[in-house]
Order: sequence, then C-alpha cells, then structure tokens
Amino acid sequence: MIPFTAEFLSSAFALDGCPRWKRAEVALAGRSNVGKSSLLNALAGVKGLARTSKTPGRTRCLNFFAVGNTLALCDLPGFGYAKMSHDDAAKIASMMHEYIHGRVNLAAIAILIDCRRGPQQDELDLAAMAAERGIDVIPVATKCDKLRRSQRAAALKRFDSMRARPIFCSATSGEGIDDLRRRILAVDRSDSARRAGSR
Repeated sequence: MIPFTAEFLSSAFALDGCPRWKRAEVALAGRSNVGKSSLLNALAGVKGLARTSKTPGRTRCLNFFAVGNTLALCDLPGFGYAKMSHDDAAKIASMMHEYIHGRVNLAAIAILIDCRRGPQQDELDLAAMAAERGIDVIPVATKCDKLRRSQRAAALKRFDSMRARPIFCSATSGEGIDDLRRRILAVDRSDSARRAGSR
C-alpha cells in the first residue's frame, strides 16, 4: 500500500476563496454519482473523509484536502445532474470554469468516468479545457468492480478518445487505488521539478 494521507482543510465557492498556499493541486472531477467521494475516501484510507450520498449533486463547492506538506486535492462539484435547477447548475459551471482556467496551483485534473459508459462530451470538453492550460489529465475509470473480465477490453476501447490510458479503479474492491495514488504523488514531484526549473 502506497503511503497517502489526506486531511480536509477548507471549502470555497469562488476562486478568491481558495486557499492561499504553494501546494500543487490535483482536482477530482466527474459527473454526479460517478463515485468521487467514495474514491477520495479510498485514496486516503479514511472512511467518511468526504461525505458520500445516494443523492447525486450534493457537492456544491470546491473542497480542499491537504496531502502531505506540498500537495492538495480539490474535490470539484459533480456535473450533469438533471434535477439540479438551471441557476444552480450555471453557478457551479461558472465556478468550475473559473477554477480550471484561473487557479495557478492546479497541476493536474483526474477525470472520473464510469467505466461502463466511457467518456461523453462533458468529460471530453473538460479534458480539452485542461489541455489548453497545459494541465495533466488523468482519466480514471471508476466502478470497475461492476465489469466482468470479459468486458474490460471493450471498456478500455471506449476511452480511446481521452488519448491516455485510464486507471481502472474501484472504491469497493480497492483495485487501482494504489496506481492512482502513485499517479497523484507523481504530479507533486513533476510540479516541484517544473517550478525549480523555472527559477
């Protein structure tokens, strides 16, 4: 098991409310009910660190979690929830757009996608938005415990449009959690090297 600790620090509803620190940030993004909170709890090995709910769309702000001394996770609100009001959806979309385009600390974005459906236009647009800023995109295929082994190849093929091999993960079985931890921790190292090289 890869050592990985996370501690909730703060929430923000706008860019100017985000923590003022020098930590590199990895954002966790995905459609409502993709399992972001469950995956965050599995990553940290702490049950209840992020509140899970059977009701999609509960997260309405940016939630920041410190990982060690130099890295942080930012749990973004889920998108694509049909029962959310138009005004609420517009506010969340604006907040996420502002964060992704304007947050200097943002070094990578892990886009969580249900492995049974593959990326849709929302996820592809999010990946393109991140790529425009030169931010690393980490595709994460969630809920892989729902797939039979015989279905893996077809599921993997659905991720071709992401141009990066996804990490198959399950918060239930624990599959892929260590691989994702390694990938997130590697962002911290590469960001530190980039900053050192720019001095």
